[in-house]
Amino acid sequence: MECVPEVSERVVELASRRNEPVVVQTLRSTAAATLAYLAALWLVDVPAPLLAPLTALLVVQVTLFATLTSGIRRVNAVVAGVTVAVGFSALMGLSWWSLGLLILASLTVGHLVRAGQFVPEVAISAMLVLGVTRVAETALDRVLETLIGAVVGLLFNVIFVPPVWVRSAEEAIEDLAGRMRRLLLRVGDEVRGPSLVEDAAEKLHEARRLDNDVAQVDASLTQAEESLRFNPRVKEGLLSRVVLRTGLDTLEICTVILRTMSRNLTDLARVRTREDLFPPVVEDTLEELFGHLAGAVDAFAVLITSEVSASSEQAEERLGEELAAARDSRERLAHLLLGHIRRHPRQWHLYGSLLAETDRMLDELDVEKRSVRLAEELDRYTREQRERHPRLYRLRSRLWAGPRRRRSRP
Repeated sequence: MECVPEVSERVVELASRRNEPVVVQTLRSTAAATLAYLAALWLVDVPAPLLAPLTALLVVQVTLFATLTSGIRRVNAVVAGVTVAVGFSALMGLSWWSLGLLILASLTVGHLVRAGQFVPEVAISAMLVLGVTRVAETALDRVLETLIGAVVGLLFNVIFVPPVWVRSAEEAIEDLAGRMRRLLLRVGDEVRGPSLVEDAAEKLHEARRLDNDVAQVDASLTQAEESLRFNPRVKEGLLSRVVLRTGLDTLEICTVILRTMSRNLTDLARVRTREDLFPPVVEDTLEELFGHLAGAVDAFAVLITSEVSASSEQAEERLGEELAAARDSRERLAHLLLGHIRRHPRQWHLYGSLLAETDRMLDELDVEKRSVRLAEELDRYTREQRERHPRLYRLRSRLWAGPRRRRSRP
């Protein structure tokens, strides 16, 4: 009876995670594979057409874009493998040396037809078909099962459109920015008085972990970008992708800057074990500077993840205020440090590095620079699309030129 509450808690926890990509993908893949098996039983005269649900299981991805691309590549890989097996069956039987040649030829053909990650599927299909007695009939059944699984998987994602995973990417970005904000506040709180090398080194390790965690946020953002492509639910997918991607790039650079700042403070604590890191007159200004940097990072994260225009305007206004206050604190800090260095020039290069990294972070978080970066990314995407699909771009331009002329006439 004691295990009943634990089971109920796990059920409640699983229900609360129903909107996570892993849970949604598990349910969608299960449904698509079952439907593919039923369709194969109805269309193909095979006792257990397990290849159809297997193909559907691999085709149904977490985004519609990944489903379309993987489905085409998988069918391409299976057809190539079956073709190689049929050709080998007409020339030679199955032996150890013919099997080696078959695998070599299949993998080579897989690279030639650009099967991508499904190159091993070419060799697998060829071996399965060559290992049976009725090669031609088995080859046709295998192709039909693959086509059924791929079509069912594609139709499943077209009818039941995958959700947009932008919110999960925004939460990952907000979590990263929140951790940066807390670390900046901790660094600002601990600049007073003597600092232990162990404490400074611990903050340096935390900054390094932040730098490494950017890869996980990047994976979540990549999934969100794919979920926006070819998705009928999304109207301004390109703008959302560019805003989040450029925002993450900025935060990634800021994590590197924060790691360098932490390293400077650690080196300073290592050489000044029995004295204050900074003069008392500098400590207040330095704590104030780190506080404004923490507020700027938080406002920047809110700005790039806000969907409501009013929230974006408030975040942009707050970001501008925090950056202006941080610049004022930086200027006062520079004058104070300059006077201290003239009297005590030891480790002056660490002071200079701290000011330089502050300038870099302020420059990366600048509102005007963000606007310029967004415009550059949108122009780059348009230019790449025009160069990649020139005919489609000219056709679209002509279609839009007609309505513009009619609107311009009096």
